[in-house]
Amino acid sequence: MFCSAKFIVFSIIVLSSHQCSWFGTSYGYKPWLRLLWVLLVGFSPASRAQQGTQPQSIKIEGDITLGGLFPVHSRGPAGVPCGEIKREKGIHRLEAMLYALDQINSDPELLPNITLGARILDTCSRDTYALEQSLTFVQALIQKDNSDVRCSNGEPPIIPKPERVVGVIGASGSSVSIMVANVLRLFAIPQISYASTAPELSDNSRYEFFSRVVPPDSYQAQAMVDIVKNMGWNYVSTLASEGNYGESGVDAFLQISREAGGLCIAQSIKIPREPRPGEFDKIIKRLMETSNARGVIIFANEDDIKRVLQAAKKANLTGHFLFVGSDSWGSKNSAIEDQEEVAEGAVTILPKRASIDGFDQYFTSRSLENNRRNIWFAEFWEDDFKCKLTRPGIKYDPGRRKCTGEERISRDSQYEQEGKVQFVIDAVYAMAHALHSMHLDLCAGSMGVCEKMDPVDGRMLLQYIRSVNFNGSAGTGVMFNENGDAPGRYDIFQYQMSNVSNPGYKNIGQWTNHLRLNVNEMQWSGGDRKIPESVCSFPCESGERKKMVKGVPCCWHCELCDGYQYLLDEFTCDMCPFDMRPLENRTGCRPTPIIKLEWSSPWAIIPVFLAILGILATTGVIVTFIRFNDTPIVRASGRELSYVLLTGIFLIYLITFFMIAEPSVAICAFRRLFLGLGMCISYAAMLTKTNRIYRIFEQGKKSVTPPKFISPTSQLIITFILISVQLLAVFIWFGVMPPHTIIDYEEQKPPNPEFARGILKCDMSDLSLILCLSYSIVLMITCTVYAIKSRGVPETFNEAKPIGFTMYTTCIIWLAFVPIFFGTAQSTEKMFIQTTTLTVSMSLSATVSLGMLYVPKVYVIIFHPEQNVQKRKRSFKAVVQAATVTTHLSLKSNDKQNGESKVEPDRSQ
Repeated sequence: MFCSAKFIVFSIIVLSSHQCSWFGTSYGYKPWLRLLWVLLVGFSPASRAQQGTQPQSIKIEGDITLGGLFPVHSRGPAGVPCGEIKREKGIHRLEAMLYALDQINSDPELLPNITLGARILDTCSRDTYALEQSLTFVQALIQKDNSDVRCSNGEPPIIPKPERVVGVIGASGSSVSIMVANVLRLFAIPQISYASTAPELSDNSRYEFFSRVVPPDSYQAQAMVDIVKNMGWNYVSTLASEGNYGESGVDAFLQISREAGGLCIAQSIKIPREPRPGEFDKIIKRLMETSNARGVIIFANEDDIKRVLQAAKKANLTGHFLFVGSDSWGSKNSAIEDQEEVAEGAVTILPKRASIDGFDQYFTSRSLENNRRNIWFAEFWEDDFKCKLTRPGIKYDPGRRKCTGEERISRDSQYEQEGKVQFVIDAVYAMAHALHSMHLDLCAGSMGVCEKMDPVDGRMLLQYIRSVNFNGSAGTGVMFNENGDAPGRYDIFQYQMSNVSNPGYKNIGQWTNHLRLNVNEMQWSGGDRKIPESVCSFPCESGERKKMVKGVPCCWHCELCDGYQYLLDEFTCDMCPFDMRPLENRTGCRPTPIIKLEWSSPWAIIPVFLAILGILATTGVIVTFIRFNDTPIVRASGRELSYVLLTGIFLIYLITFFMIAEPSVAICAFRRLFLGLGMCISYAAMLTKTNRIYRIFEQGKKSVTPPKFISPTSQLIITFILISVQLLAVFIWFGVMPPHTIIDYEEQKPPNPEFARGILKCDMSDLSLILCLSYSIVLMITCTVYAIKSRGVPETFNEAKPIGFTMYTTCIIWLAFVPIFFGTAQSTEKMFIQTTTLTVSMSLSATVSLGMLYVPKVYVIIFHPEQNVQKRKRSFKAVVQAATVTTHLSLKSNDKQNGESKVEPDRSQ
């Protein structure tokens, strides 16, 4: 037997609309009718009887009638279509449609002189039951032949003429909308859903008359993938209610996560449509098989969500699972009632909405007296106020208080506007705007519904629906694309209990084609603000590569990339080039830092400070000597050699700046030249002085003839000859190995690359530096020997003793220098310590020379000029004789000095 779909529907509609009991066995209905009903609807007519006296629909009279489908009741247990009343998801949404109709009918600008009516049905959250109910919408579209239909008494049935429904608002669940859309499509009745989000409904070839004011789950799934990845999770499980909404939502999530990469699914579990006892306990046990996957993506209806939370609490797993819920969870309190601790931290998503103040005022003013049009309102009243109404046929429960009728919503009960109220209102207004545009085009100038709109052509109305574009109840634009989908705009919530004054859902972000999540506003079980982890393997530490576990793309072991290796990719280690070191996170290589002594470093400040003081003091001495060049003290000190010696001291101080300056070819050349030159000049001059004194007094012991080469010119020549040896050696060094800079990466390359440094320096090793100073050290030692030999000469006659003290002190300084310089060879601060030690030692030796030899003279010249006068000249012979006598006297008496007659030898001879 082959029949068209319209014929099958027609047969059922005709039989179901008869006002006689044709299902009872006494009336002898034919068995094939029961079979036809079961095949199409999915449950037997006996289920209608099981429903009892529950009201069927709300009828609002009007010029144009809209259909409405709402889950006023939850799904009943096996064999029973309907369960408990749903206050928010059912009654709130139903009242939102009634509120929208009132607003439209009172609006003189929208559908003027046309009243919208409604036929509103209860789907009981069950797709098969909703299909049976929705057959009411198509009755008026079928031409019925009742000639062969008779009741048991032979009388023709009384069949009321059904109203014509031009469009349907609903349904809520995607599986319900899909079932209803298949029927409405046959009769070209447009349908606008306020809550169905299954991606399947975007197929315009199968559901061409379906539109929705909420975005499809393909957008929602993308938003949820973005949320999961933003929280750093890569290993999650999915839970889906059996049916189009849950299964298609999870499918979209899986597909998008595969395309995005970096996200693995531990388990994908389906909740049966009719779960058996203990089913949810088994689901929790399955989820715990992959306990690291704490994140659970849930596309489920409200009843299944509640049972999952109950099972988790029963298993003592409060706080373990981290739920990410779809819009079916949204911001509903009913879904988590009595399970708040388990739901704490759950992140949920809901199409962007706003609370409609006008609806709040409308709904809180509803009472049993002024809302008789809602046939389920009395049942809602009992459930909301936890009381019992006295109704005919209902036995009074003495254990429950009696309703007074004086209770008020929000005052005597908790009230919060349900999340989809805005979309219900927008769906009704979208239908009204489409009818309004259609009326303007077809009935221009006509009052009320004209002939061209009687009846309303469903296919034409669909085109007007798809063309609407207006600001909805929340101020956001309402429009549809070519598939009847609304734009993707979502608010992201988190259920929070700890550290908040009002536990509940908190807005933590939004998604409009990309995610904006305020992580700082998130908190988890116990008030913890750190995002919990949901990973198969924890991230590898810095410098570790992943060694993947075969067959499990999100699980791995971590192996260390040590030394100077870096992560070429997350699975491979490779060595950095010789002049580079790995980044701290080992994702690549970075240039090894180049170090040099900075001017601002404490290692440089002290030497520079000493050098500046020394340069100023030396300059002061030179200026003083030039100013008083012809005075006795200056002349007696040996002007020519003094200027040479002061020049050497000046260069010793000056070398500090070359040693600290950034190495370059010029600086390196200056270092080679001046490092030993200043000391060479100083000690060559002092050596010449001490040698002259020694020779004079040694010669005086033997004869009265002065020794050779004691004139100033001879002294200068001797000094410059000594200096020329140093200069010759330096210039030979220049020729053999021209000065240049190098960067030494090996000197400071410890096992830990964080401490690796490249040292920018001149091409002077420690050995070459010592060799550069060796000639000066030889001069210094020789000078010290002569100073020791001349120690017996009275200080009143010469500079031997000041020079001696100078050399003794200098030797001590340089003896301290050697262990410090070479003892820091392995130190990480080697370059700084050695440079500072060298420059300070040189500055100190120069300071000793300056202080011992010239500061006393400058003091007398400036502060005691009366002593800076010409003394009586004496011959060389007289000087020697006086010195000899003085020496003998000083040997006889160690306590008494005979130096009253201070006779200076004539050094100009």
